[in-house]
Amino acid sequence: MRRLLSRLVLAALCATPLLARAQTNPELVIEDNDFLGPGGSNIQAIIPLLNNPRIKLLGVTVVVGDDWENAESDRIRRFLEISKHHDIPVYDGAVQPLINTVELMRLRETQFGTIPWKGAWGGLGSIEKTPDSQPQVAKTADGAPTLKAASLPAAMFMIQQVHAHPHQVTIVEAGPMTNLALAIRMDPSFAATAKQLVFMGAYLDLNLMSVTGNADNGSDFNLIFDPEAAHIALTAPWPHITSIANVSNDIVMSQDEIKKLAQAHPNPVTAYMQRFYVPLPMWDEVTSAIAADPSLITKSIDAYMDVETSKGINYGHAYVWPDALAPKRMGIRKVRIVQQIDTARFKSAFTTQAQNAMGTH
Repeated sequence: MRRLLSRLVLAALCATPLLARAQTNPELVIEDNDFLGPGGSNIQAIIPLLNNPRIKLLGVTVVVGDDWENAESDRIRRFLEISKHHDIPVYDGAVQPLINTVELMRLRETQFGTIPWKGAWGGLGSIEKTPDSQPQVAKTADGAPTLKAASLPAAMFMIQQVHAHPHQVTIVEAGPMTNLALAIRMDPSFAATAKQLVFMGAYLDLNLMSVTGNADNGSDFNLIFDPEAAHIALTAPWPHITSIANVSNDIVMSQDEIKKLAQAHPNPVTAYMQRFYVPLPMWDEVTSAIAADPSLITKSIDAYMDVETSKGINYGHAYVWPDALAPKRMGIRKVRIVQQIDTARFKSAFTTQAQNAMGTH
């Protein structure tokens, strides 16, 4: 009798449309990002998670990195207003890395050469006049938000949600890992209680590309900005970790593609994308898309991974080892490294997601 009931249940599940099952049991996601904007990969990273039947976006958390934290918080809150997603809460997070500072990065450049992209600490330019703490938010063309950030700090929100939904929450990390490290240090059970970590970072074997190609695209900024946080996060006991880095460098939507999208499907989101188009790889969009739909991955490899925290030329660089050569120390963990994705299907899906990204709140 039990076997018959099991077969009937299995048959019912198989008969249920995939979309209906996704809506019944969506993936619970928190997006942590350094939302440089307006426009660009950071802001657009949220698009694959909006109105997606596979996903329930629990909230968005903000971390210093590509811009100062207060400016990033304004930009993502303004985009949520423009896209009519006032129901998605935003939680402000770390305003500085754990140990790295403006002065330490100045010293590093003096000793070991220029870091091409310095985010909040100078962008593509000089770090020499960068203040030691975040300045007031400057005016930007997308306007100031009226939507307010939630009162809970980002790390506390992450801890709260992971324990409210044990082994169900995917953390999408598209910026430096400072908020994650704080959550791990406040709650040692945090990582193990989550479902998985999917992060943008850990470039491998791109040293020559910095000479022959775009130096910034060979700079592992998310790890370089806060190496100690990356080490803490990547050695925590997550059930699964996925790294998206090299694979995203060659995925770009042209200005013409965005223009055609905005003309064919006019709405505030596609208009925003056209107005604030930035010709950069789709680093963070790919990361969010893979978290939402892992079947986009067509090739990957598992390897042990850690991040260099010694103050030297390789500070913040990722290292990987096969099983036979991995250091015999506690904490070092295997990471799924994405090597190829179905780019055509990703871009098609992203186009559709942008068309349907508008909320109702």
